[in-house]
Amino acid sequence: MGDRAGTEADHALAAEVFAGGAYRPFAELSAADADALAAELRPAREFGHGSRVAAVALAWRELAALMRKRGAARVADLDDESVKRFAQRLWIVPPGGSLLP
Repeated sequence: MGDRAGTEADHALAAEVFAGGAYRPFAELSAADADALAAELRPAREFGHGSRVAAVALAWRELAALMRKRGAARVADLDDESVKRFAQRLWIVPPGGSLLP
């Protein structure tokens, strides 16, 4: 991550995600972590915002598949564009920037 300092990807990689019972940097998540997070969202799709939850669950599954395809042991092993794209789709960082006005 050192050469990514200050980039959007770097900020996304540093963001904390609750996975495996603890908060961890997005950078450190594995494909198995992404699969587990997708599975955790499965029951939540039945509540009010099912389509939004389903989209995030799909993004976790697609992230896991991409990581396996590219042989990435952790999210930080992916290219910056993939990191940014998935960070937004997963709401690791808000799509389009800040949630603040």
